[in-house]
Amino acid sequence: MRERVWLNWAMHAGFYLLLAASALRLVSRHGMVAQTVAALAVCAVLALAYLVGVVSWSRLGRRRVVWLGCVAAVWLGLVVVAPSFSWCAVPLLFLCLRLLNARAFAVAAAVLTLVVIAAQTKIAQEVDPSLILAPIGIAAMTAVTFWELQRESAARQLLIDDLISTRETLAESRHRTGVLEERERLAREIHDTLAQGLTSMGILLQAADRVWAADPALARAHVRRAAEAAAENLGEARRFVRDLRPPGLDGTTLPEALARLCANGGDDAPRVRLRVEGEQYPLEPGVQTALLRVAQGALANVRDHAGAANATITLSYLDGEVTLDVFDDGAGFTEPAPAPGRGYGLRAMRDRLAGVRGVLVVESTPGEGTALAARVPVAGQATPPVREQEVGAR
Repeated sequence: MRERVWLNWAMHAGFYLLLAASALRLVSRHGMVAQTVAALAVCAVLALAYLVGVVSWSRLGRRRVVWLGCVAAVWLGLVVVAPSFSWCAVPLLFLCLRLLNARAFAVAAAVLTLVVIAAQTKIAQEVDPSLILAPIGIAAMTAVTFWELQRESAARQLLIDDLISTRETLAESRHRTGVLEERERLAREIHDTLAQGLTSMGILLQAADRVWAADPALARAHVRRAAEAAAENLGEARRFVRDLRPPGLDGTTLPEALARLCANGGDDAPRVRLRVEGEQYPLEPGVQTALLRVAQGALANVRDHAGAANATITLSYLDGEVTLDVFDDGAGFTEPAPAPGRGYGLRAMRDRLAGVRGVLVVESTPGEGTALAARVPVAGQATPPVREQEVGAR
């Protein structure tokens, strides 16, 4: 239980003030007679015993109750010698409340109150009810006040413990969320880089195998392109592990990276054209990476599922946003139904675009192809003149 430090020190100070006041009263009324000297000696022993407990509080541990019993015994002997020291019972009552359980505290409070009543009756010239009622009232008010302070302190500590527990739970939840987000990010990176590169190499090697006997020169060309794709994919993997700049964009612009993407494919792959519209302006690396990954995922879907002969990628630099459109003349679909073991592409595209405040729209009609549009807002760009250029094709 967290204790009120200021209250503890106030009670300690009050104990010594009451000791000093009682000692001064004893000397002023009786002078330095033998009984007074004896009482002052016991008072000094009590003050020293109390000080030892205060200084050694943290080291005493469970022995604090033993220390309290010793202090109470010395105080009782002092009251027998000099009843004026009886009012030191108030700080002792506070110590009892701190160190004893409810039943032991009730017994200790009753004993202390009876000692005070007996001492005050002994030194009073005339006995009246106030000598009995006043100590009882003071003891009751002191006990209730201290008990309420203890209760509030316990409630506050419980609240603090709950807050700490909640904070730890939130921290653990954030950690788990961060782990899941990182896994999702890694899954997107692997899907958009390594998986797509391996798929391209497989297509090129299959094409080389089909023409190996009939056209060795074309087969070797396919193998060379597969080797180049393998080297590029290895570079992407290394950059991915080192977590450098976005893979696929190192040293190139987004249109150049898209042009290289359009040029990678075998003879059986769809013919892909790239168009860039508008005046180019700088884009944040995250936006460039997201758009490049969308293009990679879209072309993978065109190659694997659409059965298209042609596809067109249009990158448009507009006022306030940049758009990437991918259109193919393939079979189209009614609802995007992923193949077994696949189906991560569209979700990965949407997740990537959401990370840069972008949106993805997919429109498709059976037999009429598929159009995919990615839009990402870009702040602070003026309206450019519309200009179309064909950067590359395959």
